[in-house]
Amino acid sequence: MTAYLTVHGKRIAYDVAGEGPLVVLAHGMGDSRDAYRDMTGGLVAAGYRVARADLRGHGESDAGWGAWSRTAVAGDLVALVRRLGGPAVVVGHSFAGGAAVIAAAEEPGLVRAVVGIGPFTRAQRVDVGALVSDARYRKGLALLLGAGVFRSVGLWKRYLRHAHPAGVEPARLAALEAELRRPGRMAAVARMGMSAPTDAGARLAGVRRPVLIVQGGLDPDWPDPRAEGEGIVAELPPGLGRLEMIEGAGHYPHVECPDRVTAAVLAFLGLGEGVRA
Repeated sequence: MTAYLTVHGKRIAYDVAGEGPLVVLAHGMGDSRDAYRDMTGGLVAAGYRVARADLRGHGESDAGWGAWSRTAVAGDLVALVRRLGGPAVVVGHSFAGGAAVIAAAEEPGLVRAVVGIGPFTRAQRVDVGALVSDARYRKGLALLLGAGVFRSVGLWKRYLRHAHPAGVEPARLAALEAELRRPGRMAAVARMGMSAPTDAGARLAGVRRPVLIVQGGLDPDWPDPRAEGEGIVAELPPGLGRLEMIEGAGHYPHVECPDRVTAAVLAFLGLGEGVRA
């Protein structure tokens, strides 16, 4: 059942399943909490209480917010952890991966560990050489920019197909299209897309909690997804970060390969007292 948390006069939608230590799942821009549908059961079966949240401007959360940065979304996640009686492991995909890093840096007493799935966590620059040599990267960047600039649901659908190398489940694509055609939804995507991840990158060195980075080997958002993941780990304090590659997956490994990502997350959470929720 959907529950709501009020933040700055607007509502964040979430649901909770299971009993045990808390794990909060936050999706990326242009998506909804349903993206974690196929991971939730495995986490619950392993003994975790799992909260899935809709980001501001997405899903059943309110539209029309005044701020769209990762720092703002980190505040929403921290407020949800407080509501649910944390601390929590915070899992964030893409945009929300950067928000999870900020939450951990700002509230280490509430965030026990972070999992970033294809996270936009560092300053980005266009790789001109890769634009010429790498068709996968070139197409992904063009579709992302086009969807944001023109607030085009059609271009976003094309990006989703490109970013899921194994294909997108038709029902998922139809549900996302219907959601994004609601008033204010593509505006939220565009504004989040224009929000640089520099606020998250500035906090990486200040994180004091373990971090797992999960990257799809065919993620079109970077010319070299492994190098991006390794770069994030390198900017964390020594020994706190680790990288898990999901070969064959694109930008949505938690959707394309939920069992593999769930197994990686559970292995990470079982490493020891510093990680275990």
